[in-house]
Amino acid sequence: MSKIGKHPVAIPAGVTASVDGQTVKVKGPKGALEVVLVEEIQASLEGGELKIAMRGETPRHKSMWGMSRTLVANLVEGVTKGFEKKLEINGVGYKAAVAGKNLQLSLGYSHDVIYPIPEGIQIAAPKPTELVVTGINKQQVGQVAAEIREFRGPEPYKGKGVKYAGEFIFRKEGKKK
Repeated sequence: MSKIGKHPVAIPAGVTASVDGQTVKVKGPKGALEVVLVEEIQASLEGGELKIAMRGETPRHKSMWGMSRTLVANLVEGVTKGFEKKLEINGVGYKAAVAGKNLQLSLGYSHDVIYPIPEGIQIAAPKPTELVVTGINKQQVGQVAAEIREFRGPEPYKGKGVKYAGEFIFRKEGKKK
């Protein structure tokens, strides 16, 4: 039995939720999101809580139960608080700037990397070496942060590149004479 799936998702004040078949829709102060649940799972709205239940007892039903509950909980958290990922840029001359709907990254290449900011995502550069990616969709925020990190991932010798804030980069020792 799923330890996560059996807990209902509380709907806070100011948030409205609706269930239409396999689709769960949530509206809140930051926006609206929806998710389509897999066939093995059913959702119901009971007294200010969203309850997620299995339609069978197979291993697939059990594995989808907790995941579906977490997806719905992320919808509720996204429309109330939102999500953010912080990135750090290390390296001589490495910097970032937001220019309109594009993110301009100088990462040691012969050219600047221009990344178009997707709809529903905000990127801020409080310092030239820091980026903050925010949005209401947790998956989209994580994907955008991963795409930015991928342009120049941190290398193990000097630690240069783009990394998540607080990420530990295992350092290697250089050549020995």
